[in-house]
Amino acid sequence: MQQAASSSTLVDALAVRRNAHANAIRVAGVLFVTALTAAAAQFSVPLPFTVVPFTLQPMVVLLGGLALGSRLGLASQVLYLLAGAAGLPVFAASATLPPGALRLLGPTGGYLLCYPIAAFIVGRLAERGFDRRYATSVLAMAAGLLVIYACGVLWLGLFATASAGGPAIGLRAALAAGVYPFFIADALKLIAAAGILPGFWRLLGRVSGH
Repeated sequence: MQQAASSSTLVDALAVRRNAHANAIRVAGVLFVTALTAAAAQFSVPLPFTVVPFTLQPMVVLLGGLALGSRLGLASQVLYLLAGAAGLPVFAASATLPPGALRLLGPTGGYLLCYPIAAFIVGRLAERGFDRRYATSVLAMAAGLLVIYACGVLWLGLFATASAGGPAIGLRAALAAGVYPFFIADALKLIAAAGILPGFWRLLGRVSGH
């Protein structure tokens, strides 16, 4: 029983507490993270020296994976991408990046397409108890962020501009455009956000204790 409890995610723990509505709680969790990802995209800041805007999305993706687990975390981001590909205004507003499904083929497509993978990886670590303590939450979120960076840079450097008819900019230029301007800010956000899930677990423990 102790092993099963340690491998449950936050949404699973909440679902168990409301057993009659367990599936509804899981579905609501997926929809909430999808909506939160879309909302985070609207807080975007275009930067003059790169086509990649600054957004809050990566932290939402990683926190969603921690809270939902691997399969539900992945599902939340697949749903987000499907909504964007269908033309719903869920991607970051941009005067230069393509709209709708074409956004996934544009310069930032690698980051977006990797959101489900990153959420799955972070969720898998959460299922192993990484979301219970601050230090391991940092490690789990850092792993997911590295995956987002890696996929984003590979796409931006090797495929995105080539698919638009121009020469690929290469990995060095992609790192300068897609990682270096964001790394410090993302690291600070991660350090701050990593305490959220352990905090929820402590709160849930106190409520259960009463």
